[in-house]
Amino acid sequence: MAHDTSTDNLTVRQLHAVSGDELRQLADVLCDCVAGNASVSFMQPFGTERALAFWRDVADGVERGERVLLVADDEAGIVGTVQLVLAQPENQPHRADLVKLLVHRRARRRGAAALLMQAAEQAARDCGKTLLVLDTASPEAERVYERQGWQRVGVIPNYALMPDGALCSTTYFYRDLATWA
Repeated sequence: MAHDTSTDNLTVRQLHAVSGDELRQLADVLCDCVAGNASVSFMQPFGTERALAFWRDVADGVERGERVLLVADDEAGIVGTVQLVLAQPENQPHRADLVKLLVHRRARRRGAAALLMQAAEQAARDCGKTLLVLDTASPEAERVYERQGWQRVGVIPNYALMPDGALCSTTYFYRDLATWA
């Protein structure tokens, strides 16, 4: 499952194992997103140690085959990432969750999110998945998903908290890969 694509000085690749340097770069992306008040499961104050612990857990899941981890690189290193959670209940072997689409603020509006989404969809197909599901609290991300052809399911008000503690709604989307070859 090699998923190396590139555009606008961005390259997307799949990590099958995560090096120490890659862990630090992923932690930097996550810290930047939380500092920018992205609702991605973490609250302020948030720092590098918590980010590194999160990415170590993700790396363990990648090594166990429970997750696919994709990263977008530019000339300075990792600027974005997305994951597919492959480990699902036994009655949902055809499905995966797309989680933690993160793009560092310095790299936004360069197509990284779209490249990561396309690579994630191909990785899901390669893993035999035909249905993807995601949720987001970001209107900007909603636009990315809609442009990529994802279907909005609905909004749950007051679902989660932003890193600064404010309540936020969450919008659910799905993508039927069986009809999008």
